[in-house]
Parts: sequence; structure tokens; C-alpha cells
Amino acid sequence: MAKSKLNRREKIKLKIRKRVKGEPTSPRLNVFRSNAEIYAQLVDDKAGKTLIAVGSVDKTIKAAKVNKSEKAKMVGKMIGEKALASGITSVVFDRNGFLYHGRIKSLAEGAREAGLKF
Repeated sequence: MAKSKLNRREKIKLKIRKRVKGEPTSPRLNVFRSNAEIYAQLVDDKAGKTLIAVGSVDKTIKAAKVNKSEKAKMVGKMIGEKALASGITSVVFDRNGFLYHGRIKSLAEGAREAGLKF
């Protein structure tokens, strides 16, 4: 069962990556979710560089005693604030093969609340 689940996610991930490209003006907001943590990064695919990276392992987020969905929202707000501080206002969202609900949706809502457009 686990192997087919991973294969399914890989197929979805490849379909998404064909369509979604990060530009210097609007980088790709890439999300990775593990069982315990969630990570987000802004990637410029033209240069092949990570511009900003935030995870729920950050000290300020880890110190907050909230559930995983709330941590994801905090990560979204933090990456949105850092992006706006560096002059990035719009991004393209790469959910990385994960379904758009739960923690992925919370992260996206947090980034939108911080001011990112996607």
C-alpha cells in the first residue's frame, strides 16, 4: 500500500512541476509536509536557487503549543512576511503532490493573509 501511495504522489508532483515554473519576479512556493513538521521555500527555477526557506522547526513556531494545522498557518505567515520584506509580492503555489486540504491549505491561507498573491 505504501509504495503505491508514494508512486501516486510522484505522478501528481511531476504533473504539477510541468505547469508550475518559478520566475525571479514570482518564485515558486514549494511545500513539503512530513508527519510531524511542515516546510515551505521560495525557489527561483531560472537560477536554481532557494530564496527564502521556513519550517515549523523554527524556534518561534516550535515554542508555540498549537496543533499542526496552526503551525502550518504560522509557517505560511512567516514566509509571507519574509517574502514581502525582500520585495516579493506574488508567487506560484507548488503543493508538491499533496492534496490541497488540511495543513497545505492552512499554509496557503497563512501566506495569503501575510500579503502574498497566488
